Amino acid sequence: MAGKKGQAVGYRNLQECIVDLERAGRLRRIGVPLDPHLEVGAIQRRVYRAGGPALLFTRPNGCAFPLLGNLFGTLERTRFIFRDALPVIECLVRAKIDPREFLKRPANLARLLSGMLHLLPRFGARGPVLGCRGAVSDLPRLVSWPADGGPFITLPQVYSEGPEQPGWRHANLGMYRIQIAGNDYVPDREVGLHYQIHRGIGVHHQAAAARGEALRVNVFVGGPPALAVAAVMPLPEGMPELAFAGLLGGRRMKMVRRGDGLPIPAEADFCIVGSIAPHKTKPEGPFGDHLGYYSLVHDFPVLDVEAVYHRHDAVWPFTTVGRPPQEDTSFGAFIHELTGALIPGELPGVRAVNAVDAAGVHPLLLAVGSERYTPYAAEREPEELLTQANRILGTGQLSLAKYLLIIDAVAAPGVEINDVEGYIGQVLRRVDWRRDLHFQTRTTIDTLDYSGSGLNRGSKVVIAAAGPPRRELGIEIPAAFGTPNGLPTGFSEPRVALPGVVVLRGPACGAHRPGTDEDLLQLVKMSLPDGFADHFPLLAVVDDSAAAARSLDNLLWQVFTRSDPAADIYGFGAATVARHWGCTGPLVIDARRKPHHAPPLEEDPAVTRRVEELAARGGPLYGLY
Repeated sequence: MAGKKGQAVGYRNLQECIVDLERAGRLRRIGVPLDPHLEVGAIQRRVYRAGGPALLFTRPNGCAFPLLGNLFGTLERTRFIFRDALPVIECLVRAKIDPREFLKRPANLARLLSGMLHLLPRFGARGPVLGCRGAVSDLPRLVSWPADGGPFITLPQVYSEGPEQPGWRHANLGMYRIQIAGNDYVPDREVGLHYQIHRGIGVHHQAAAARGEALRVNVFVGGPPALAVAAVMPLPEGMPELAFAGLLGGRRMKMVRRGDGLPIPAEADFCIVGSIAPHKTKPEGPFGDHLGYYSLVHDFPVLDVEAVYHRHDAVWPFTTVGRPPQEDTSFGAFIHELTGALIPGELPGVRAVNAVDAAGVHPLLLAVGSERYTPYAAEREPEELLTQANRILGTGQLSLAKYLLIIDAVAAPGVEINDVEGYIGQVLRRVDWRRDLHFQTRTTIDTLDYSGSGLNRGSKVVIAAAGPPRRELGIEIPAAFGTPNGLPTGFSEPRVALPGVVVLRGPACGAHRPGTDEDLLQLVKMSLPDGFADHFPLLAVVDDSAAAARSLDNLLWQVFTRSDPAADIYGFGAATVARHWGCTGPLVIDARRKPHHAPPLEEDPAVTRRVEELAARGGPLYGLY
């Protein structure tokens, strides 16, 4: 990768990236015939967990194209891919944070200006992506989990322009899953387009439907790696994804058009061209998703396919979506590196946020705020923190947070946003359950979260903590709490999962009764041993307390993906005063699986045996994972 006079530039296409990674020892070719149905995905997941290389599957069964997996599988490899552009983006972030300090160094300005030259796309009439024409049925049929409803594109870049403001400057490029076969889709003529709430394409779709028009959509696969990152990047208002892709990719994005159609990246590997009729939907799913469960079958828009293009040397990039951590974990970490420093400027008073990956991202959001309203007060309590929490819940995809924990940085100066266990401990030492719980009921939550009352429906809770510590957290359960007579019928196996946090095995939930579950109501009426409430402010009722206590990731996943705050939070000494709910004793979260929850993801045992045999000593994949 070298430009004029030795200037480093980014990749023109995915093929250049593959060559560069292989040359650097960061990619491995897999020449063993493997089935895109379950096998390839199972291997990719294992290599990701092992911190292994990018994978180029050159002989997938029944597939005319090589498959590229685990491209962004480590943060270090992602940095390597974009190494040429990162200094420019760092300059841009510094300029945004403190323009005056930035301008004191002329070299910063020169670097920034050189990067800004890459923001504007270039348009032409021809490009490699138009080299071949095919059909949807020619595309790789990757299936990641046994109950998936069909093959999906897992790294799509979905491009749309609104009818009221057409043009690339107001376009949306997002990563919305595409089901290319199965269910009731007409082969080669229809594919499913699933987009969640609070996505840019929804605004375009609504505007087109209001005019009675179909919305034109192009689905890109592959191309310069910067395009995939741009499609998931939470960009500031006014920054088009194509412009950011040029900045991150280190070169202007070259685009081509077919007649009066939407533009297509000239170097993309594939493009599906089509349109969405105003009110046409069909059942889409199920699909193994990033919360670690299947998202179930629901009606979603249908893309009527007009054409499928691909380059002659096309490569099909893919990922596997499932319980974190997965490859999108590295995506998220990279995005946080690029944008984390901008948070205080975008959210006044908020110093940092962390959408906790192990909890499925949107179910749990941590924030560090600043309590500055009444510095003269003898006792500090959450005031400005609540204003900041409302701002967070009104901002982009942060608005999908289900549990938002926010703590005052002044009261807890050593709090570290990425130390999840330490952060939770700081909150639990300070929280007053009578005062510090703030619910939003019957609101929107993540489309993929089935803990609520329906699709996109559920509740939120803000837990705000300020002031000095009010308790020391316990690390050993009092003996009286664990005796057979100390717990109501059906509850057993109490364990300390974190300081101050006890997990209990509860009776199986046969019927969900939001807020009125008889078993939970009996639990919060039990007598607690002396001192218990002072040291254990949080109890979680789960199906498997041993697993929940085994690791922090297990605890976060079980508790925050399997509970809906307004329906599943109980408390010892609970009371509602002026419509504000709180409790005097420990807070209890019912995190058992409920009958309406989606099933968790599990591999096909036969596939598991097959891929483990391939990696055994003497097998063709030995040493890879």
